[in-house]
Amino acid sequence: MATDITAWSQMLALTGTAARRWEPKRLRLLLFSIAGYIAKRSRRVHLRLSGHAPHRALIAAALARLHNLPNLA
Repeated sequence: MATDITAWSQMLALTGTAARRWEPKRLRLLLFSIAGYIAKRSRRVHLRLSGHAPHRALIAAALARLHNLPNLA
C-alpha cells in the first residue's frame, strides 16, 4: 500500500519535475526525510518544514498541488 501511495503522489504531485521519475529510495533520502513539525493555530493545521532543507520548495509545491486537486468523494 505504501508503494501505491508513493507512486500516486509522484504522478499527481510531482508532475513537471525531475522528482517525478525518482526511485523510492531517492524520494526517501531527499523528500521524506525533511525535518518538520505540525503546528495548530487558530483552528488551522500548518506543516512547518526545516529552512535548511534543499528540496523544501519542491515538497511545498507538491503539497499545494495535492491540496488543489478536486474532491471526488
